[in-house]
Amino acid sequence: MKNIGILGGTSWESTIEYYRLINEMVKENLGGLHSGSIYLHSFDFAPLEELMRTDKWDELGDLMAEQASRLEAAGADCMLLASNTTHLVAPRVSEVLNIPVLHIADSVGRAARELGAQKVGLLGTSFTMEKDLYQSRLKQEHGLTVLAPDAPERREINRVIFEELCLGKINNDSAEKCLAMVEELAAKGAQAVVLGCTELPLLIKQDKTKVPLLDSTELHARDAVRFALG
Repeated sequence: MKNIGILGGTSWESTIEYYRLINEMVKENLGGLHSGSIYLHSFDFAPLEELMRTDKWDELGDLMAEQASRLEAAGADCMLLASNTTHLVAPRVSEVLNIPVLHIADSVGRAARELGAQKVGLLGTSFTMEKDLYQSRLKQEHGLTVLAPDAPERREINRVIFEELCLGKINNDSAEKCLAMVEELAAKGAQAVVLGCTELPLLIKQDKTKVPLLDSTELHARDAVRFALG
């Protein structure tokens, strides 16, 4: 089994899900007492969130690249950034490594193609929805068009992520608002909706909507396990 490197803590609420999913999937494949071989660095999220908010992406990239290098030196065979938003600095992390960075947008893109989707909606942080994290990559690599909510909805879901989900708060009213955004994106032509924040699957559940949801956390973890067991 290959070793999976994870840059986590962004936030730790979703890093727990990565750890759980990877270990469950390895056990499903190998049985018995098997679990994943994981090298994890968990950041203190507050300083990183400040770098995002103040648009200091180069500094964020340098911090993540430094810890990724340490995980590679420790024995990691691949690298996961356990957050959609931090993939904005994935190129910087890749520059310093001799191992692959498994990009979360590729995990989502492959799953969308398997569904036969041509247009997908995107929910996530303002950074993920407004910067070019998913749009070009899904278009160029996977032939997908990406639809995002309007500005007021983008502000609201960003608030829910940082002021609730990253703090471990699950609010039913927020869940209803986010589900309404899913339905609105479907009405605009989205054939599936990307939960493009690794905390969103904690709030938005498939059994609450008929619109196919692409859980970026689960899909990313699944690709990591395929790599580790391949």
